Amino acid sequence: MSEQTADAWSDLKIMSRCKTGLVGVAIASALLNILTLTGSFYMLEVYDRVIPSRSIPSLVAISLLALLLYVFQAVFEIIRGRMFSRIAAVMDETLEKAIFMRVLRAPLTGKGETDHMMPIKDVDMIRNFVAGSGPASLFDLPWLPFYVIVCFMFHSYIGLMAIFGIVALSIMTYMTHQGTHTLALYVSKIGSHRFNFAQSAIRNAEVVQSMGMGSRIGNLWSNMNGRYRDSNTRASDVSNSYSSVSKVIRMLLQSAVLALGALLVIEGKASGGIIIAGSILVTRALAPAEMAIANWKGLVNARQALGRVKTFLNANPVRSAPLALDPPKHKLEVERLYGAAPGGNRMVLNDVSFSVGAGSALGVIGPSACGKSTLARILIGLWPKLNGQVKLDGAGLDRWDSDFLGKHIGYLPQDVELFGGTIAQNICRFEEQPSPQAIVAAARAARVHEMILQLPNGYETEIGPGGVLLSGGQRQRLALARALYGEPFLVVLDEPNSNLDAAGEQALNEAISGVRARGGIVIVIAHRPSALASVDLVLMMYEGRVAAFGPRDEVLSSMTNQPQPMAANAVEREKQPQLKAMNAKNQPEVTK
Repeated sequence: MSEQTADAWSDLKIMSRCKTGLVGVAIASALLNILTLTGSFYMLEVYDRVIPSRSIPSLVAISLLALLLYVFQAVFEIIRGRMFSRIAAVMDETLEKAIFMRVLRAPLTGKGETDHMMPIKDVDMIRNFVAGSGPASLFDLPWLPFYVIVCFMFHSYIGLMAIFGIVALSIMTYMTHQGTHTLALYVSKIGSHRFNFAQSAIRNAEVVQSMGMGSRIGNLWSNMNGRYRDSNTRASDVSNSYSSVSKVIRMLLQSAVLALGALLVIEGKASGGIIIAGSILVTRALAPAEMAIANWKGLVNARQALGRVKTFLNANPVRSAPLALDPPKHKLEVERLYGAAPGGNRMVLNDVSFSVGAGSALGVIGPSACGKSTLARILIGLWPKLNGQVKLDGAGLDRWDSDFLGKHIGYLPQDVELFGGTIAQNICRFEEQPSPQAIVAAARAARVHEMILQLPNGYETEIGPGGVLLSGGQRQRLALARALYGEPFLVVLDEPNSNLDAAGEQALNEAISGVRARGGIVIVIAHRPSALASVDLVLMMYEGRVAAFGPRDEVLSSMTNQPQPMAANAVEREKQPQLKAMNAKNQPEVTK
């Protein structure tokens, strides 16, 4: 692992930010463990001093002192609990955005788990564990030798009894770890698959219900959930079994210490207060170990989650921001580009080269699976290239800051995704302080301004999660307005007319012409010839390679006159009459 990735975790400086809180927790734990001796010494004083002297004032004084110490103990317990909550909040605050930004990029790089939500769930698991009672037992464990020493101060036999109990519970702790570690990994893995399956079923609810797949999907869910339930039950059984056994061992030792104290008193080797005080002290000495066993399942899960978070951060390092460049405004160049899907083994793009200047629109055509959408994603930096260059104004995409460059790129994906919120928020890409004029300008450029005004609340209309309250055509046109927001220099449209009617297609072509008129570049991935009405250049692809590139009418004419390699695709041959008609219709408009 390189130094760049190895420092991804340490760069967040989580431990340094939590250092003060951890020191405070350690101090509070020290005071708590000292104050915990209150009960033992109180009983020792009552039995050995108050009862023999029959002094009520002494009893009152000792009781008031014990009450004061108990109050301090409660205060420090509350303080320690709040410190753990604050430490958990600091960890979450430090991790949440770093994790989320990497989660957004992970599907585009092919790295990380299949469940890309797992790092977020892991952070939640870590936060909940730190804010709970588990860490308190870990801070109390180092005080076991202190309690053993106090037990030896009472009597050597009581000290040995405490050591025996600690050894027994340590063995139980080890067995708990061995018994739950593998099961916890399996539960986490199958739980992730279960969650992904449920999400997929919900996303495809219309298909499931309309095509009678409900019962079969339900059976698959039941089987998967049954495996998760059974594995979770086994893990809980193992953890609860060891916890119960450790509890019985503690109770047994408590009774054994009472019997031992009684024997020492009978033989005159200890005072009567030793019977109760020793029992309380041994019980308290074993409490941290017992609490650790009770929380061991949570500790194992949190530790595994922390390991996954570290691995995820290291596998997805953040690139330092490059030197700021001027906004692109001249040309797009693609030089000997090779590319594949993230994590894929099949080469999709092979030696693709072309150049597009400002004020031009390029239509990319070709049979299905020839690499058109892959090219679109690589052009805007979504997918990594394997070799070659994509340049804007002579600078490769890696020379630009991604947030800065994103303002100058518009993208309409093949599968339109909108966010829950208002129409205005979706158009302005959820800018915190957007310009109302820019929002309306983008809507007008996409020819959706009038459509938006007809909605119940206009630009403030809530569209629901994913834009569920809009039709497919409305979502696509709204996504086009989002792509045009801020007048970006490079606009990439992947199948932009797949859900549009004739009016929508006319609006699309007018929007493309508008981008060209202001000096922008448009890349249109198209299957339907009508999307090429406003382009001046055409790139024809076949099996990931450039089959033809040049002025639109020349390329389309070559397709109809000598239909190869497109002739290999029957679907494309069926489109040739349409291409001829469109070519004839648009011939007078083309100057190149």
